[in-house]
Amino acid sequence: MSERISREELVKIYNIEITFFDSLEEAGLLKTVTENEVKYLLYDELELFERFANWHYDLDVNLPGVEVIHHLLQKMERLTEENRRLIQLLTEDPF
Repeated sequence: MSERISREELVKIYNIEITFFDSLEEAGLLKTVTENEVKYLLYDELELFERFANWHYDLDVNLPGVEVIHHLLQKMERLTEENRRLIQLLTEDPF
């Protein structure tokens, strides 16, 4: 089983509202697993969670803003990767 942390532990550690965590999950921004009626966040998702919490609590970005920023950054990553791939194709020796 992957390493994970419960929703309740995250709320205590990061001093956030449980509704914020639930809103991130409902918006599809976080993937959780539930076991014995306890929600867990996998450690693989922790960096993303921290980013969202920082945007929301430190920069005062509301949830719709968090969603927009996240989707724009994902799109930029995809475009950057596509540009790298295209540049590599253009610079490869065809022979």
